[in-house]
Amino acid sequence: MRLPALFSVPGDALAGAAATGSAPGSRTLLAIGSSLCLYEAGMALNDWADRDIDAVERPHRPLPSGRVRPAAALTAACALTGAGLALAASAGRPALAVAAPLAATVWAYDLGLKHTAAGPVAMGAARGLDLLLGAAATTGHARAALPSAALLGTHTLAVTTVSRQEARGGSPLAPLAALATTALLTRQVTRRSAPPMRGRRPETGTAHRLTGPRWPALHPGQDSVALLTTALGAAYAATAGRPYFHAALNPSPPLTQRAVGAGIRATIPLQATLAARSRGTATSLLIAALAPLGARFAKKVSVT
Repeated sequence: MRLPALFSVPGDALAGAAATGSAPGSRTLLAIGSSLCLYEAGMALNDWADRDIDAVERPHRPLPSGRVRPAAALTAACALTGAGLALAASAGRPALAVAAPLAATVWAYDLGLKHTAAGPVAMGAARGLDLLLGAAATTGHARAALPSAALLGTHTLAVTTVSRQEARGGSPLAPLAALATTALLTRQVTRRSAPPMRGRRPETGTAHRLTGPRWPALHPGQDSVALLTTALGAAYAATAGRPYFHAALNPSPPLTQRAVGAGIRATIPLQATLAARSRGTATSLLIAALAPLGARFAKKVSVT
């Protein structure tokens, strides 16, 4: 079930709530529960679908080693999917309307799309939908969270592309592309946009010609938000960047697996950055607090 990876899940719903400008509530907690169930359903289903491949490449895994029966894994996947959809339904119809295609995407990925060119796109779509689930559950609307969902989905697409060669190694192109994607995403999520004009147009006339338009100054609260966003964005880049670089220099299975694990762990500071840029300061700090917990458990159980 890969416990360390679970710590990358709650931030999806929390970042989705922050993107709508709302604080997390009881419905957000239901969305988190739904996300956890659907994520673990995907884990169990993945091992069930890949049991023949794992028997050759990773015979130590639970199914090929005989520690878990294939029927038990498939039953767990079905039960967890049902639980995830039930929790989403408890959060309201808008949440269920997002959870249903999310569950369908998870099953489609594991049963058919994983080993095709559409695999990374499907995985990125699943992460994006998971963020939208948090937005829909919290407010009943998900449109405001679409930009954040696109950014998170792009990160996941890059990680999944690298993961396709983690068992045997391969070309340095995938980790190089992931490294470039990380740099672009870091720039995008930490970029400070111009403060919005409220009420009046910029002054024109003589003063304007001499000094230019007079935009509203940033207040200290906005400065602190910008600093927090930048710090979290730097943490995201540092977590993913170095392992990607090493895998690009030497795309061997051990370094590629390390890069994939780092990419999964980097999801947490990226979620925190997305929440911070949406003015969800407390939410972003809550998400960031999950990172050391995930790193601690990753020393005992593999993320990949």
